[in-house]
Amino acid sequence: MTYEHPNKRVVSLALLAQAANSEGTDTITIKALVEEASEVGAAKALARCGLHDENAGADIRALRDVLGAWRDARRVAWRSAVKWVITIIFALVLAGLATKMNFDVFNKTH
Repeated sequence: MTYEHPNKRVVSLALLAQAANSEGTDTITIKALVEEASEVGAAKALARCGLHDENAGADIRALRDVLGAWRDARRVAWRSAVKWVITIIFALVLAGLATKMNFDVFNKTH
């Protein structure tokens, strides 16, 4: 199966509709033919994706839920990572300050 750019299909469809109209076919019939062809094409596309049965709507909703959960988990993971990095940086700064000030936590001879 070769790929054809959608714009080529639209132009081809327009030329076919124009030819049919010039041969005496009325515009309503052409529009009905195009609509029916569109529905058949959409049904074939859904069948190729495995979304042709009555469970397709539920499948899409489930996929959207999974995608939403993934996005939430990714957002929480990033926030947690940023919090950890900030905490580590803060701890290193405090350790550096304690070292600079000669503060010995483990010296019990105060």
